[in-house]
Amino acid sequence: MKVDGGLGLSPDIDKIVANAKAQEAVGYDGVWTAETSHDPFLPLVLAAEHTETLELGTSIAVAFARNPMLLANLGWDLQALSKGRFNLGLGTQIKPHITKRFSMEWSKPAARAKEMISAISAIWDTWEHGEPLQFRGEFYTHTLMTPFFTPDKGDLDDFGRPNIWLAGVGELMTRTAGEVCDGFICHGFTTEKYLREITLPNLAEGRERAGKSMDDFMISGPFFVVSGNNEQEFDAATVATKQQIAFYGSTPAYAKVFECHGWEDLQPRLNTLSKQGDWVGMGDLINDEVLDAFAVVGEPHEIAPGLKARYGDVVDRISFYAPGQGDITAYRSVMDELKAS
Repeated sequence: MKVDGGLGLSPDIDKIVANAKAQEAVGYDGVWTAETSHDPFLPLVLAAEHTETLELGTSIAVAFARNPMLLANLGWDLQALSKGRFNLGLGTQIKPHITKRFSMEWSKPAARAKEMISAISAIWDTWEHGEPLQFRGEFYTHTLMTPFFTPDKGDLDDFGRPNIWLAGVGELMTRTAGEVCDGFICHGFTTEKYLREITLPNLAEGRERAGKSMDDFMISGPFFVVSGNNEQEFDAATVATKQQIAFYGSTPAYAKVFECHGWEDLQPRLNTLSKQGDWVGMGDLINDEVLDAFAVVGEPHEIAPGLKARYGDVVDRISFYAPGQGDITAYRSVMDELKAS
């Protein structure tokens, strides 16, 4: 199992470089960026320049805020710049963000994601093998590529194209990831029960549709952990994690995770409070039973065994989702134990 950290998004170049170097130095296998308040690709340029072995990836970049050609360029260039260490991790986001924040189109998200990833692959085929670009779909059409706009295929001769990962929660998006991607990024809002009973069967179905097995397919998970060196730190981590679970749980698209556990009434209640802006009240609705389902909770020495017991036979890469718990390098001992296994 590979253990990944996170590369904080910041306009401060020195912080990005120092963070990447520090995580490589302590032994993390990779660092991933999330598209929140800053662009997720730019920090990886710096990380690629200032590290040697650290894998790099977006977890996630918002797919529908861009088009296949832009993503193909970004993936190609970051793979070349990092000498084969880049992973293109995509996610669809939800309709309000795509239409109201990014002012982009939203429709049939799973079908659109499948077509987008297929288009990226078609563009890379043209660049790599010189095949004519003739991609025509329902959402995207790419039929023009001249030598002036074609990258040097030698850029990736030693490394190959990047892996494409897709994040998802719902069954349809999960099957799509299995069908057209190299890997799947579990949402932080995932429990062991949901992963085993819903996610894995749908990934396997997608792989079967594509005539492929699960053997060469990768699964990554940023899983909640709650710990602390003292009671004060533990309590703060508990509150912060409950509020993060509540924030995700208020989203209608994620209701099926609660439903898997028989907590169907929880999502509507959280959604109502979110519309009222009662973020503290939302966290109060997450009791210890719900917290334990989503997070590995315990003393620092209990975190690695807890993660291994839940996910060790399922995921290929793991990272720590630790709201309110400081620098990810604080989990070095957990990382060392997971990698040793």
